[in-house]
Amino acid sequence: MEFSRNERVAEEIKKAASDIINNDLKDPRIKGLISVTDVDLSKDLKYAKIFLSIYGEKHLAIRTFEVIKNAEGYIRKEIGKRVRLKFLPEIVFKEDNSIEYGAHIQNILNKIQKNEENDNKGIK
Repeated sequence: MEFSRNERVAEEIKKAASDIINNDLKDPRIKGLISVTDVDLSKDLKYAKIFLSIYGEKHLAIRTFEVIKNAEGYIRKEIGKRVRLKFLPEIVFKEDNSIEYGAHIQNILNKIQKNEENDNKGIK
């Protein structure tokens, strides 16, 4: 399987951003499980959208996302130290709610399964 340069750079940025956010940011306002789910790079490698999934209480997740957005310059500088590129892309953070949405769907499916099991027990 061959990967384009764009995909390789995106993966390196994803690894670096994840490490920086989870290990280097020491702000006490950062709460919850933070995962960098994807990095979307423009074709010219000038812009990068970094998608974050923050699992935890909603109000804490919102505050954590704002703190990370405010640390954008620091994170970009640290990515520049770890990923060797001629020009470092401008970064923008976006929320990714796919993990929470998946957990919500799983809860619904579990409830449906329990209801079906209860209905089947009542028939027998």
